[in-house]
Amino acid sequence: MIALKTILVPTDFSEPSRQALEYGRHFARQFRARLHVLHTVENVMIPGGAEVPVAAIQQVEQGLEAVAIRQMKESITADDRAMLDPVTVVRGARAAAIDIVEYALEHEIDLIVMGTHGRGAVLTVHAVERDFLQPDAMEAAASVRAT
Repeated sequence: MIALKTILVPTDFSEPSRQALEYGRHFARQFRARLHVLHTVENVMIPGGAEVPVAAIQQVEQGLEAVAIRQMKESITADDRAMLDPVTVVRGARAAAIDIVEYALEHEIDLIVMGTHGRGAVLTVHAVERDFLQPDAMEAAASVRAT
């Protein structure tokens, strides 16, 4: 038996991310895990080195963050709130991949469920840092292999 306590779904609010959130919800309910949903707001890039007042850039970034917070609230259902005690986080991004990994480490995330625009399904398994298999399941698997 696999034991999952925390599940992270990074989202950019795209259709693949919405599908990943459905999987994340399902896993969280099945394993009685806490669901974390993370969105990283991209930094505003000004093309061509144009001089733009810092206050204007900050205002745009705050607007993007406000939109992301609204979208995050809309993506979490009343059932999610009642059953999963979800954690929703909107962060400014240095690089989305780095932010996801840092968040996962900070919150001891057991499983990350991500949407992809690719054509195939991907399951990645990280080298064992924590053992997610419960001891009785490992013993049962060992006895099956021995017979």
